[in-house]
Amino acid sequence: MANSKRELFLKRRLRVRNKQRKVNAGRARLSVHRSNKNISVQLIDDVNGVTLASASSLEKDLGVTGKNNVEAAGKVGAAIAERAIKAGVEECYFDRGGFLFHGKVKALAEAAREGGLKF
Repeated sequence: MANSKRELFLKRRLRVRNKQRKVNAGRARLSVHRSNKNISVQLIDDVNGVTLASASSLEKDLGVTGKNNVEAAGKVGAAIAERAIKAGVEECYFDRGGFLFHGKVKALAEAAREGGLKF
C-alpha cells in the first residue's frame, strides 16, 4: 500500500533521530527545520531538555528575513556555529529530521562546519 509523503517523512525523521541518538549519546543535537518560507536550527541538550542556541532565517540581523534558499541556509548555519561556540559547545550531532541531506540542509551543515562546529 502506498504511503503518503507525510507518512514517509515522519518515518524517515524517526529513523534518523533514533539512529543518531544511539551513536551520539550525551552530545548536543543540532536540529534542522525547513518550511516552505523559512529555515531554522536549534542546538538542543537532550539530557537536560533545554535549547542552548538557535538561529532562523526570520531574524532581521542575518539579512535574509523570510527567505528560504541556499544562501539563507548558509547564513543561518554560520550564525548557529557562532552561537554554539559562545555557549561552549564545539561537538554535536546533526539531526536533519526527515529532510534529505542536499540543497538547503547541506548548505546549512557545511556553513556550520566552516564556523567551527564538529559533527
